[in-house]
Amino acid sequence: MNKYLIFLFLLSIGFNSKAQSNIDKYISLGLNNNQSIQQQNFELSKAMYALKEARTLYYPNVAFNTTYTLSQGGRVIGLPLGDLLNSAYATLNQLTASNNFPKLQNQNIQLNPNNFYDVKLRTTYPIFNPDIKYNYRIKDEQVNLQQLEVTLYKRELVKEIKTAFYQYIQSLKGVAIYKNANELVKENLRINNALFNNQKVNRNVVLRSEYEVRKIESAWIDANKNSQNAKAYFNFLINRPLSDSIITDEFTNIPSLENESSQDISKREELGKLSIVKEINANLIHLSNTYRLPKVSAMLDAGAQNFDFKINNHTPYFLFGLSVDWNLFAAGKNKYKVKEAEAALNSTIKQTDYVKSQIEVQLSTAINTYKASLKVYDNTLFQEKAALRNYNDLLKLYKEGQALYIELLDAQNQYITAQLQSSIALMDTWAKYAEVERANSSYPLN
Repeated sequence: MNKYLIFLFLLSIGFNSKAQSNIDKYISLGLNNNQSIQQQNFELSKAMYALKEARTLYYPNVAFNTTYTLSQGGRVIGLPLGDLLNSAYATLNQLTASNNFPKLQNQNIQLNPNNFYDVKLRTTYPIFNPDIKYNYRIKDEQVNLQQLEVTLYKRELVKEIKTAFYQYIQSLKGVAIYKNANELVKENLRINNALFNNQKVNRNVVLRSEYEVRKIESAWIDANKNSQNAKAYFNFLINRPLSDSIITDEFTNIPSLENESSQDISKREELGKLSIVKEINANLIHLSNTYRLPKVSAMLDAGAQNFDFKINNHTPYFLFGLSVDWNLFAAGKNKYKVKEAEAALNSTIKQTDYVKSQIEVQLSTAINTYKASLKVYDNTLFQEKAALRNYNDLLKLYKEGQALYIELLDAQNQYITAQLQSSIALMDTWAKYAEVERANSSYPLN
C-alpha cells in the first residue's frame, strides 16, 4: 500500500466520527420508525406475555362457579319403603291400639336434582407438576430468542440504511459529475463552432460535439432519476415520506478497518439464537420425560347448595380433594416424543457448526472484499488524475490545432468515466466497510 493510501487511513481515524454523525441519526430514526422492527417488537411483547402466563401456573387458581338445575324424568332409584315397613307398622298399630304408624308407599327417587342450586369458589393448586417448570423455562428462552430476532433484524437494517445512504451520496456525485461534464461538452461545442466558423474543422466535428452534448444531457437526466430513486429507497427504510430531503456528509476519504479486523464471531446473533434453540430443545427433552412422574394437585370447594333456594344451617359446605395423574401406559407414545426432542437437539448442534463456518467465511470474505476495494479506490484516484491531466493536455493541443478531435473526445470520455469510477470506488469502500461491520456485529445498537 503506497504512502498516499496510508495517509488516507490515518486521516480517516479522525474523520470517522464526523462522517458518521448524520448517518447515525438516520439509523436511530430508522430503528425507531421501521415498521418491520415494530412488528418484531410486537412479537417480543407476545413472547413476554406468554412467559408471564406460564409463571401464573405456579400459583393457585380460584374460580367462581354457580349452577341451578331444573329436571324432570331421567334415571330413578326405587325405595321399597312400603314393602319393608308396612307389615311392621301394622303390627305396631295392633300392639298400641292406635294408628300412629301409617301405611307407607314405595318411592321412586329421581337422580337428577330438581330446583337445585350450587354456588361455590373452587381453588386448585398444583402441588407437583414438572410440566409447569419446563414449560416456563421454554417460554423464558423463547423471549430471549425473540429479543435476538429483533437485534438481528436491527443489524440487517443498519447495514441496509448505511448502504442506501452511500448509494444516495454516490448518486449525487454522479449528478454533479454529469453536470460538470455537461458544461465541459458545451464548452467543446463552443470551441468547435468557433473553429468551424474559422474553417479550421469540418461540419462533422460540430455534429459530433452536438451529439456528445445530447449524450451527456441524457446521462445527466438518468443520473437525476437514479438519485431520486435512491432518495426514495433510503426514506422508505427509515419510514419517512419518500421525497423528504436527506442531509449528507462529504466523504472524501476511506474508512478505517482498525476496529473491525478481528475475526471474533462470538457476538453474532445467529449463533446466539442457535444456542437458545439448543436450550429449548434440551428443555423439551426434560418436558417429554415428565411422563415418568406423577402429577399431584389439590382442590378445595367452598360454597352453598340446597333445593328451592333455601338457606339454612346445612346449606354451606366445603369439599377438599387431592388428585394424582400418572400416565402408566401409552403404547410408547411418550418415548417417541423423547426421541423426537433428542433428534431436534442433535440437528441444532450440527446446524450450529455449519452456521459458524458460514459466518467465518462471510467475515473473511467481507474483510478481503473491503481490502480489495481500497486498492481499487487507490487505482481509480490515479486514473482520475491521469485522465484529467491527459484531457487538459489534449484540449490545449486541440485548440492549437495539434490534436485530432477524436483524440480529445476519447480523453474527455476517459476523464468522465474515471471520475465516475473514482466516486463509485470511494462509496464502495464505505459499503464494504458496512458489510464487515455487519459480519462482526460491531455496530452499537444501544
